[in-house]
Amino acid sequence: MLEVKAAEIPEQGLTIAEAAHRTGVSVHTLRYYERAGLVVTTVDRNAAGRRRYRKLDLDWIKVCTKLRATGMPIRGIRRYAQLVSAGRGNEQERLALLEAHRAEVVAKIAELNENLELIDHKLDVYRGRLAAGDADLLWAPTA
Repeated sequence: MLEVKAAEIPEQGLTIAEAAHRTGVSVHTLRYYERAGLVVTTVDRNAAGRRRYRKLDLDWIKVCTKLRATGMPIRGIRRYAQLVSAGRGNEQERLALLEAHRAEVVAKIAELNENLELIDHKLDVYRGRLAAGDADLLWAPTA
């Protein structure tokens, strides 16, 4: 799991604003993650009822943001969080969920690489034509 350095988190935890800053997500997103069932623990609250985020909370939020950034749907992250929260005994299901997501990410990367090859080719063509001084011969649709 991606980890936040424990020494950096005070014993009383971090405020929601501090947690948002450390994780790179908005305060709104942190609240949403809780409401949507994406958080594996109950976030502590102080005597005034304000959220206090611990190291485990921040580590988990980083996992959620990475899964989301790689295209995992909220329902997939929620299912993964449910499995983690349930504890031992469902590791095979967690593995299957992550393997399926990994396969989707690998396929997206392959597609992006193919698209990048086309862009690189077009760049080479434009650079070559500009260097040769005959860029005006490049194809352009006519009306």
